[in-house]
Amino acid sequence: MELSAVIYKNWAFTDQALPTDLLNRGMAVPDSSQPHGLRLLIEDYPYAVDGLEIWSAIKSWVTEYCSFYYPVDDMVKSDPELQSWWTELRDVGHGDKKDEPWWPKMQTRDELVQTCNIIIWVASALHAAVNFGQYPYAGYLPNRPTISRRFMLEPGTPEYAELASNPERAFLKTITSQFQSLLGVALIEILSRHSSDEIYLGQRDTPEWTSEAQPREAFERFGRNLVEIEGRILDRNMDERWKNRVGPVKVPYTLLYPSTSDTSKVGGLTGKGIPNSVSI
Repeated sequence: MELSAVIYKNWAFTDQALPTDLLNRGMAVPDSSQPHGLRLLIEDYPYAVDGLEIWSAIKSWVTEYCSFYYPVDDMVKSDPELQSWWTELRDVGHGDKKDEPWWPKMQTRDELVQTCNIIIWVASALHAAVNFGQYPYAGYLPNRPTISRRFMLEPGTPEYAELASNPERAFLKTITSQFQSLLGVALIEILSRHSSDEIYLGQRDTPEWTSEAQPREAFERFGRNLVEIEGRILDRNMDERWKNRVGPVKVPYTLLYPSTSDTSKVGGLTGKGIPNSVSI
């Protein structure tokens, strides 16, 4: 997919950084004493706790990679291909918002690192968090009907009287028809599946992706970091202090479990795994 497509047009680009998102939503406050520079106001918040670890791992990898190829800021400013890509992404891909003040100027290595970090985060971890948990909940369509076939029922009408006397029948008459429900559930199942040949974050299917030793070693460190994060996610899910990680239905929060260590190529409705990028 085009890289510009991963930037949501209705949001400021810089707001896609996870720490900024948490701060803007009032879920965290700045705190330099904390590992990621902010303190969560809800400590038992699985998406934020796991996500900050993934975000930081991506940032470390991107920083090492960009620092190798762009050791000084002038090299960012003078790279014609990089500048052409950034101009096209902003002015063509998002022409309606090209004059917004929040766009990075792409004049420094830090701006390049932040930009790459956001794009990788949105196209991998953020997408995994909102996508691969759909089927366990929405696979039972009454939990999340895709349409209402009737307006709100008004008192004094026969439909309202039916709602009072037989709410289940009234509900089924209102939501998606049986055939549409089957189509919807099938689509949700497909969207929630991991491919059997999925390439997860921290994996490569092309060992020859670079001949440079330093970037290759940095990527290997990135992979090892993600495997360590996997272990910490499993530990947190087994810690009974964190009630939001498993809940009363005993479904652990694994949407941000990277699956970097997974080489089984099984795929399916695993409810975990961060693909390298959005696959549709």
